[in-house]
Amino acid sequence: MTGKIAFITGATSGIGEATARLLARHNFNLILCGRRKDRLKKLQDELSSQTEATTLSFDVRNQPDVMAAIDTLPPEWKAIDVLINNAGNAHGLDPIQTGSLEDWDAMIDINVKGLLYVSKEIIPGMIQRKSGHIINLGSIAGKEVYPNGNVYCASKFAVDALTKGMRLDLNPFSIKVTSINPGLVETEFSLVRFKGDEAKSSTVYKGIKPLKGEDIANIILFTLTCGDHVVLADITVFPTAQASSTLVNRNSG
Repeated sequence: MTGKIAFITGATSGIGEATARLLARHNFNLILCGRRKDRLKKLQDELSSQTEATTLSFDVRNQPDVMAAIDTLPPEWKAIDVLINNAGNAHGLDPIQTGSLEDWDAMIDINVKGLLYVSKEIIPGMIQRKSGHIINLGSIAGKEVYPNGNVYCASKFAVDALTKGMRLDLNPFSIKVTSINPGLVETEFSLVRFKGDEAKSSTVYKGIKPLKGEDIANIILFTLTCGDHVVLADITVFPTAQASSTLVNRNSG
């Protein structure tokens, strides 16, 4: 097996899936991770003509499952060069006083604890090899709080803090750490947030041309192909129609 090994969580849709396709075309070997085995298998079959690809099916919220799944990797797959912590979700859009405990737990468990569980399994190998690149997918919600964003924003602020902490702690081992913080990206994100309500989900992108998963994938590839002496540490990216978490020109699409 030649080329770097990239480990991608949330690879079955959106940014993760787009990133897998792009990296496959640029000689990265891929460990595709997600909960939906059928989608993982389909993506693996699609990309196998371009690169080496394997899959791991687990829920990032379940620490024993994360540890067990990663432990099953054959030795040749364990020298992971790139970790892309992409798995994440928003659940609900309620004010703090009426928020759902179940939604709160889901966002904290996936966005924060899930990122930690996966990172904990992969970082030791990077430390041993004194090389690696970790890319954490954050959000504009980790930079600015917006009405009814409360716990989701808190979880993404936590991702921002964890990314900065990783960069400090892993600096002695020459491990790069990057945060990518998108604004409006048209993926399954809003459909999940609104519990499958397609009508509500579609209003999020009404009147604008949002970012696509492929746009973020291009940024990820760029961060991975800069010189060894270059770290793009903290990237915020909007569609042209967006200027902040709350200011969107909905007459531009």
